[in-house]
This record gives sequence, C-alpha cells and structure tokens, in this order.
Amino acid sequence: MDRRSLIQAAIDNLPNAYAPYSHFHVSAALLCRDGSVYTGFNIENSSYTPTVCAERSAFFRAVNEGKREFEAIVICGGQDGVITDYCPPCGVCRQVMREFCGADFTVILAKSADEYKETTLGELLPMSFGPENLAG
Repeated sequence: MDRRSLIQAAIDNLPNAYAPYSHFHVSAALLCRDGSVYTGFNIENSSYTPTVCAERSAFFRAVNEGKREFEAIVICGGQDGVITDYCPPCGVCRQVMREFCGADFTVILAKSADEYKETTLGELLPMSFGPENLAG
C-alpha cells in the first residue's frame, strides 16, 4: 500500500473517534507486513484511566487477528477532529509499538495525504526496552 492511501485510511477513520471529554480525536492506520491494514481511534472513558489511544487500538485489533509483523503506522488527530498539526504518539503507545516492532519501524505523522512527517520508532523511543531484554 502506498503512503498516500495509508494516510488517507487514517484520515477517513478520524470521525469514528470517541472523545467526549478531551474533544481531541486521534486515528491510526497500521500496515502489516502482509499488506493488510488495521485502523484504530481513541476511545475515552469518563474515569480517564481506561481510555485507549488510536495506536494501541489499531495494534490490539491486528494482534487479536494473529498479526505480529508490521511495516508502518500513520497517526493523525486534532481538536474536534480537525487536523491542524502533527500528532505524535504518547509514551505508552511508543512502548506498545516497541513490543512488536524494532527501531526501524516507520511512524508517519500526517496533517493530510500530502503533508506528513516520516520518522522511525528508534528516533521516537531511543534506548528502548523490548522483548529481547527479557530473553534468557
């Protein structure tokens, strides 16, 4: 899948976000190594702690379907679902990505299908702790 289509999948999913408290909608589109795409969006909760971010939502959907190899993720978001700036992943989401992906995993922060920044998980989460740290 080309970058533009993957970004558009995240943008198209943005209205599905459930953010009645922060009003900050976030969407993600996760590209698996086999070419399949899983989308996710943030789902808030009135007690805040059970809130789930878009990135984790996408990863958990994919993992639930047996996927374990990933190529890239697109993240977009904004107040009331209006994208005005780049929306980087929170620390918890970076660590969830790290569970399944290495430093070279591509993270795309999108304002539109034509305006985006591409980085790697290694740049976003340097000196990370991962599964290999627990290998005996």
